Amino acid sequence: MTTTSEIITAAAAGTWRLGDLTVNRIGFGAMRLPQQGAALRADAASSDRKRSIAVLRKAVELGVNHIDTAAFYFSPLRSANELIGRALAPYADDLVITTKVGPTRVPSGEWGEHARTPEALRGQVEENLRQLGRDHLDVVNLRITGTDSIAERFGALAELREAGLIRHLGLSNVGPAHLDEALAIAPVVCVQNPYGIGAPAAQEEMLRLCGERGIAFVPFYAIAGAGRETGAGGAESEAVLAVARERGVSAARVRLAWTLHRGPHVLAIPGTGDPAHLVDNVAAGGLRLTDAELVRLDAPAKTA
Repeated sequence: MTTTSEIITAAAAGTWRLGDLTVNRIGFGAMRLPQQGAALRADAASSDRKRSIAVLRKAVELGVNHIDTAAFYFSPLRSANELIGRALAPYADDLVITTKVGPTRVPSGEWGEHARTPEALRGQVEENLRQLGRDHLDVVNLRITGTDSIAERFGALAELREAGLIRHLGLSNVGPAHLDEALAIAPVVCVQNPYGIGAPAAQEEMLRLCGERGIAFVPFYAIAGAGRETGAGGAESEAVLAVARERGVSAARVRLAWTLHRGPHVLAIPGTGDPAHLVDNVAAGGLRLTDAELVRLDAPAKTA
């Protein structure tokens, strides 16, 4: 367990540039924050909201300057963007807030059709601006499903970039053809795709392509794996547990450290509503795995 005297900051992970914006390679994902306390009574939920705000402020204190969010990250009680604004506004000059557009949710929380028209995408960009209290968005990722063309949608975001509402553009949940299509329209500073230990060949290919083109690769579910939105769960692999025991650290820290070892262009955006988990996640940036440990972790997974 990391003690106060052993606190490691996000600077230990090194940096990468998203266009003209420099970020520490360990960031923070805000997706789970609105879920905290969603099923609790009012007084407990209020306390949980305060803890979420405290976690965001602690993340910045630990050197995190890259926060991932979206207007569709919300629960009946609160939204990620609202929590970020409450915790961190007025924003520090070096804080990079990345958001995404495409998916839609109605106030009841149900998912709708992805935004596909320029008007719908502009509406989502403007909603993120309103919720965050900003006059521009640092990075906007176009998140998609399926394999059809993204030219019209990405082109609409490129026009908003030219208009000054967006500083940089990225992609989420895409394949090589989508990346090629987008690059023919405007620069892409990051690709946010699922990735972690045991990733299939297609995910490894996207990581490689991004590295060759100087584009940040930002894995999501790097800790949670199959747990996805619900977080880590189920049996952990023997290799991860063994390395964690030998190093005296958590399995989550090993997973994040492995992710960062995949290339200098790889960023991590672990999310949590727990202050202790936050400190542990950030500390992953200071964990240097040996070649032998990396070989063990890359071997076919066996669950404990």
